[in-house]
Amino acid sequence: MTDLSQTIAPKSDQLNADDLIGGPRTITVTRVSQMREPDQPIAVYFEGDNGKPYKPGKSMRRVLVRVWGKDGAAYAGRRMTLYRDDTVQFGGVAVGGIRISHMSDIDQSVTIPLTVTRASRKPFTVRPLPAERGPSGGKPNGEDTRTKLLRIAREKAALGHADLDTWIDKLSAPHRAVVNEIQAELRDRASDADDRPPPENDGFPGFAPADEEVA
Repeated sequence: MTDLSQTIAPKSDQLNADDLIGGPRTITVTRVSQMREPDQPIAVYFEGDNGKPYKPGKSMRRVLVRVWGKDGAAYAGRRMTLYRDDTVQFGGVAVGGIRISHMSDIDQSVTIPLTVTRASRKPFTVRPLPAERGPSGGKPNGEDTRTKLLRIAREKAALGHADLDTWIDKLSAPHRAVVNEIQAELRDRASDADDRPPPENDGFPGFAPADEEVA
């Protein structure tokens, strides 16, 4: 197949509605940064963005805050589906814009009233985004990045503080921010593990499992 959509991408420093003419795109957030641009104060970087982050408009920022909360650092590892909405207007002219249709980390649809014009508002609905699945359709290969991070964090905590801290030290800042969301739980698990007596020596040399990588 010859993919023509790659030949019509606009030259820009951000993801544009025209980038989505070929269809919706599901992205995995890597970090959220505050910008100095008054009209576009937030940049959402994602896996494979090629230096072109998604800069949501005010309506979609309201959606993000309503669904995922106000802490942008907590968005790392979460996923959302973006699509082009041809009805989005600027200056009274339909120019097209980017909208969010699905978001991870919710278990039911969320409807929010968004301003269409100064005199009217319309309900806007975001639906749950299912977890990614590998070729087998099972887990853990089918986990999204956030779910995988939290699973590994709990496994490391069950081994004690030393193993947990060593693993956390190797994480990137966005991944560490995700793990910090359950820090109290992890510390309790690690303390319980440290309080347990060591297992009896069965005569075989022990070995430390290799660290599992997080995409």
